[in-house]
Amino acid sequence: MNRIRLLAPLLLLLPALAQQPQLTPQQALDQYRAMKAPTLRDDFGELARYRDANSALKPSVAGETRVVFFGDSITDIWKLDEYFPGKPYINRGIGGQTTPQMLLRFRQDVVDLQPRAVIILAGTNDIAGNTGPERIEDIEANYASMAEIARANHIAVIYASVLPVHNYTPKSRNMYAFRSPAKILELNHWLRNYCEQTGCQYLDYFSAMVDDKGLLRKDLAEDGLHPSEAGYKIMAPLAEAAIEKALKP
Repeated sequence: MNRIRLLAPLLLLLPALAQQPQLTPQQALDQYRAMKAPTLRDDFGELARYRDANSALKPSVAGETRVVFFGDSITDIWKLDEYFPGKPYINRGIGGQTTPQMLLRFRQDVVDLQPRAVIILAGTNDIAGNTGPERIEDIEANYASMAEIARANHIAVIYASVLPVHNYTPKSRNMYAFRSPAKILELNHWLRNYCEQTGCQYLDYFSAMVDDKGLLRKDLAEDGLHPSEAGYKIMAPLAEAAIEKALKP
């Protein structure tokens, strides 16, 4: 009887919750920005996230092929130790970040770790406007600035393409709504050309994961953006090949 009494308010609440309208893409973005507002106000680049881990990291030793995977949530949730067992690869992804945030923490979370190479995967959240509207040329300028800082510190730069997105599932529609496939193509075209002109490596995840409609394959991400295990299984060998090429004498 006590259990029924405790559950009664919840049972009364469930129909009301079920009748709540689904958030529109704009409402979802506004809700995300409101949730992140304290962090963006107090630590815009989120330098505190890896500060302790960086301090505890031992210096790179001679012959070590240390590589930093630097990016947003697609990098953050990637379990590198499972896909690259035994490799001295360091994850420095932070969910939701945009290139201006990443540029702020680039020295702390990349340069100071003394890697031989960095894989930079960014841009999708800039297109979405996570930290406000950005022009394509502003994103490109941030890409170039990170690469210039890395090269000045003798770190090989591997620029990963922005991943395609899809809207094939209910979970994917908000993710897709603010990520224009045309802008993704534009950024990737610029990145490829920039890499050819500067000697950086271009890591083309996009071509390996796109379907015949120009969208992310449905089986590679339930929410239309973040790779599933199948997605990371495609990405891992491509990343390894790019690292080998970047570090080849």
